[in-house]
Amino acid sequence: MTGAGRARARRPKVVLFDVLETLLDLEALRPRFVDVGRPGQEMELFFARTLRDGMALTLAGGSPPFFEVARSALIRSTGRRLSEEAVQHVLAGFRELPPQPDVEPALTVLARAKVPAYAFTHGSAEVTRAALDRAQLRSYLRGVLSAEEIGSFKPPPGVYHWACQRVGAAPANTALVAVHAWDVHGAVRAGLLAGFATRHEGGMSDVFDAPHVVAEKLDDVAERLVALPTA
Repeated sequence: MTGAGRARARRPKVVLFDVLETLLDLEALRPRFVDVGRPGQEMELFFARTLRDGMALTLAGGSPPFFEVARSALIRSTGRRLSEEAVQHVLAGFRELPPQPDVEPALTVLARAKVPAYAFTHGSAEVTRAALDRAQLRSYLRGVLSAEEIGSFKPPPGVYHWACQRVGAAPANTALVAVHAWDVHGAVRAGLLAGFATRHEGGMSDVFDAPHVVAEKLDDVAERLVALPTA
């Protein structure tokens, strides 16, 4: 591989959790599409376009805030047929996303092992905090890191290095946990440890670098991370 070099598999000193779909369930947005007269299946197209556009803007030299990107993607994904009130109704759902069922058990594993955990997103820090508070997860987390602070979406290496600096840990001692293979790949390329939960995508693509641990659920990923050698 190129980049920072693959980190040696060892127990992390800090764990960063991706947020959307990893910690919080986007399925709760689907009924909001129906509320505004759109088919529920447009939710996947909307979120995929949001990620694509945010990544493209980042590659081109810097991304605007997540909700600006998401608003634009939503308008285009619904054929420009939504009123501003309808757009805001859908986007307001990000504040009320419920937790995935394997999240609290995973955070409990890390808490018992005395490994600090952080939420790490390219979404809004304020909205993420509101959703995590509503999901009663914030007490397990040391903080919420948003790449909006540096005008970026994941997965460029600098985004992961910025997060490591914020938590005060070297990349080789920091693990990124996600259900998105591209996010895990980005972390590995940046020299971080990586844990991949397959419950969303079913497995790792052959074109991506392998994570250090793999399991279906987040709690099993957490168990495998803390079971890695300490030196």
